[in-house]
Amino acid sequence: MTPSSDLDSQKRQAALKATEYVHDGMVVGLGTGTTAKHLILALGERVRAGLKIRAVPTSHDTADLARRSGIPLIESDNAWMIDVAIDGADQVDPHFNLVKGGGGALLKEKIVAAAAKRFVVMVDHTKLVPTLGGSFPLPIEVVPFGWGSTALHIERVSGGSAVLRERNGQAFQTEAGHVIVDLHLPKIDDPARLEIELNQIPGIVETGLFIGRTSILIVGHAQGVDVTPAAET
Repeated sequence: MTPSSDLDSQKRQAALKATEYVHDGMVVGLGTGTTAKHLILALGERVRAGLKIRAVPTSHDTADLARRSGIPLIESDNAWMIDVAIDGADQVDPHFNLVKGGGGALLKEKIVAAAAKRFVVMVDHTKLVPTLGGSFPLPIEVVPFGWGSTALHIERVSGGSAVLRERNGQAFQTEAGHVIVDLHLPKIDDPARLEIELNQIPGIVETGLFIGRTSILIVGHAQGVDVTPAAET
């Protein structure tokens, strides 16, 4: 296994590379998670050096760190014109499809990614997988009312095992007031089809499947970073 310190270094390398896609005057979507923290800190340094940007955060934690870093935020929930959204991922398959939501911010992350002209994904090499699923469950955000019935429906549709996410013995609650069901599957052979099937289940707010949204993939590894536009896959 790669030491955690080495993985953190790879995340930082990927994040630093991702800042190259941010230019003066842009509106930037800021992701959530450990790699996004490196991104925010690096962008904060550029802002203090004169970079003029505004940002849309995908979580309270991201917003707090961005403010502390001096990055101006767009507080309004009106329609955004986001030039680039930059975020990490929990899994990336060879077609640049993603599983996200390990941190519980998948709903806001997908809203921001969908509103952006370009979606840049930055990960360390361990997030690359031949097939989604298996080692990491698929997070699904659901309304609390009848979540158990929703979970049963998810299991019937997917053939997997749906487990309510908990924290400190209590159901984990998202910033929108929903709960998360983690769907365990040996593999996801057809992620696009699964996303469609899941989104037809009443009670599901959003899934952690990000299909066909990645514009550029940045991967940090021991030798540096690899940058691949999605069009080349």
